Amino acid sequence: MTWSIIAKDSRTGLFGIAIASRFFAVGALCPWAAGDAGGVCTQALMNPTFGPRGLALLREGLRAADVRDMLIGADRGRAARQLHLLDRAGRAAAHTGEACVGWCGHLSQEGSPSPETCSPGRR
Repeated sequence: MTWSIIAKDSRTGLFGIAIASRFFAVGALCPWAAGDAGGVCTQALMNPTFGPRGLALLREGLRAADVRDMLIGADRGRAARQLHLLDRAGRAAAHTGEACVGWCGHLSQEGSPSPETCSPGRR
């Protein structure tokens, strides 16, 4: 089971990422954040290049959805990956590949989520 969350504090502008996974040392490869760019998190069969490449694109001012499309579009393993992004303007984007195992899905929302807005996921 894996879980991740990316958040931006609207008052301070700080970003934070929390991640849980069965994989050892997941914090070294999956979460990436920078105050001048945003946050990137890759899971499932993660792609370790997504973090640095995603932050570089976000730092250029690209929207989270555009960065997601660029990273996922060029990735032959995208069916088995998850990718979550939050740009410095607070816009979120996510990808959950169709080959991810077990329950999988994502929720992107401004503010605090409520139980009524949570996606039931796939499967």
